[in-house]
Amino acid sequence: MPLLVTDYSWTQTDSTVYINVPLKGAKAGKVDILCTNEYLKVHFPPYLFEAVLSEPVDDDRSTAKIGNGVAVISLQKRTNKLWEQLMITTNDKEKKKEIRERALLKHQEKLAAESKAKAEKQHTEKKYALETMMKLEKEERERIQKMKDTERERTTAELEAWQLKQREKAEEEAQLKLQSQRGDQDKVKAVTKKHENGCSGGRKVKLDGRGSSEAESKKKHVDLPPPRVSGNIRVTFTPRVFPTALRESRVPEEEEWLKKQAEARCAVNADVNELKDLKEEERNPDWLKEKGDKCFATGNYLAAVNAYNLAIRLNRKIPALYSNRAACHLKLRNLHKAVEDSSQALELLTPPVAANAGARARAHVRRGSALCKLQLHAEGLQDYQAALKIDPHNEALQADTQRIRDIIQGTTADPETQ
Repeated sequence: MPLLVTDYSWTQTDSTVYINVPLKGAKAGKVDILCTNEYLKVHFPPYLFEAVLSEPVDDDRSTAKIGNGVAVISLQKRTNKLWEQLMITTNDKEKKKEIRERALLKHQEKLAAESKAKAEKQHTEKKYALETMMKLEKEERERIQKMKDTERERTTAELEAWQLKQREKAEEEAQLKLQSQRGDQDKVKAVTKKHENGCSGGRKVKLDGRGSSEAESKKKHVDLPPPRVSGNIRVTFTPRVFPTALRESRVPEEEEWLKKQAEARCAVNADVNELKDLKEEERNPDWLKEKGDKCFATGNYLAAVNAYNLAIRLNRKIPALYSNRAACHLKLRNLHKAVEDSSQALELLTPPVAANAGARARAHVRRGSALCKLQLHAEGLQDYQAALKIDPHNEALQADTQRIRDIIQGTTADPETQ
């Protein structure tokens, strides 16, 4: 039975009551103070001070300070007036017991409301942080995709322009060649016509033994052009990386493009050089997945994550790699990464067919578990319901879904907050 403190003192003003309770050597950490609008208790084992106040006070604005071996409680009055006495002078134990129980009940309700408000605030803050992080990651992916699309369009436009110039150049060469052939044919016709006119003058000429005239033979030697001299013509061009002429190019943009291409080749070469050090089986994503599964089964989650990371670098289209890595992140408490990997696995598991039903259910459960651990129970419940829709006869899944509903409704405590 506690020892009641009787050597307390109190003073008052029109608005405040000050109560000094000696702590009798007790440490501040062991002093328990409870105050409501009509009841005050100061408990420091084995001593107890309690008072059923004669007038109501405002417990929300009342304060208590502990120091120098004394507890000073400042009670704010509801009405500005002087009290005739501090406590109710009655020997009715039942009435005091009723007031005490009512005060304890009110205090418990106040603590429960504060705890609920704190939990809701934490839930809102975590939800906002997660939404902000996912939004930033989405914006970053969109920015990178936009850069890729812009670069692709620019490269396509440059290629089409170069192809158009090549076609125009080929057409011009064909026209020049055709004109050159026509010019040679006209020259041959002119020489032939002139020769025929010279031979049809109506004069009698003396024929030699072969039947041709001496004038005709001489005419041939005079009118025919001399044979062409064979030789080589050396042609030099300005050295260019791009096919366009220097006068038509845009040097700064071309240099920037070449720089980006060089950086991309360096990145690819770095990956290739890094993979050269691996064994033949270590370059197989299926072998790496089996290795990650074995590490996960033995509890070596970091090694499993490393195996899945390398497998994903080799093949980014296997949904099981992302789903299994999400399970590892769940064990390592990397909850945001678990949500991201589960979402990536669900994106790859499309369209939803019977063959990937089990994998989709596991991905939903893993993402729902990560969201629940982040205090986002409403969002996690949606994933569990989606998994239950795929596998409606799974008793363990039904039990987990009901437990999350109970946590949201407040009938069951969340183990993450305890």
